[in-house]
This record gives sequence, structure tokens and C-alpha cells, in this order.
Amino acid sequence: MKMMLFASSVLAVVMGITVIFVRMKAAKKPTSANKIMLPPLFMSTGALMFVLPEFRVTPSELLEAVVVGMLFSILLIKTSNFEIRDDDIYLKRSKAFPIILMSLLIIRIVGKVVLSSTIHLGQLSGMFFILAFSMIVPWRIAMYRQYRSLRTKLDEESLNENPLS
Repeated sequence: MKMMLFASSVLAVVMGITVIFVRMKAAKKPTSANKIMLPPLFMSTGALMFVLPEFRVTPSELLEAVVVGMLFSILLIKTSNFEIRDDDIYLKRSKAFPIILMSLLIIRIVGKVVLSSTIHLGQLSGMFFILAFSMIVPWRIAMYRQYRSLRTKLDEESLNENPLS
């Protein structure tokens, strides 16, 4: 049990560091609606874990995970902004993003260690999946809305510059 807890924590740290590097690399290339909306779609396949009884959560655990995830998403939303450069939309680099992401990761690991003594590891895994999903969905929706707003602005400017095209 402790080995699984340790292994999952190490994996979470590796994934967190990977996300930071992916985010830094993404800021160098124009973004698109697909790049914003596909990660939650891909992540949603993880919900198949709930087919197995050991991962199922109670209604109160579900509610707790969703509320905490949505609260955490506020930090990610506040640090995710776009800018228009060279007639394309880019994700702005935020110095706060890696700090916030690592802080959320530390909170998650501490929560997992504390809760693992009272909640079965499978249920805890289900709760943390729900928390992560409840964090990424509002964050990506907010990013998509901001992206669409800038895309509309770019399209209007393009139309005004080339009215006959």
C-alpha cells in the first residue's frame, strides 16, 4: 500500500514537471482550438476506471472532489492568457504557472498521504481523477472562450484589411 502511494506520488511529480515543459514549449507555437480542447477529451477516457468497483466513490466524495477541482481551476484560469503575435494566437508565458502547478501538486500529494489512512487507495485514486478532471475542464473552457474571442478579433481585422477577399 505504501509502495503504491509512493509510486503514484513520484509519477505525479514526473507528470507535473512534464506539463511545465510542454506548456513552455507550447508558448513558442501558435495555439488552436484543438490544442485547447483535446486534452480533457483524452483525459476523459480515464473515467473507465469507475467500471471497477474499487475505484467508485460515494456521492459526498464526488462532491468534495468536484468542488476542490473547480476551486483549483481558478488559479490555472488566472495564469492562462493568450496574445496575438504575427496574426496568430499564442499562449502567454506565465512565471506564476509553474509555481502554481507545483503547489497544486504538493497539495495533492499531501492530501493523498493524509487521506490514504482513512480512504481506500482505489477510491482515493477515483477522487483524485475527479479532482483533476474538475480542474482541467473549467480551465480549458475558459481558455477556449478567450481563444475564440481573439480568433474572432483576428478574423474581423483580416476582413477589414481585405474587404474583397
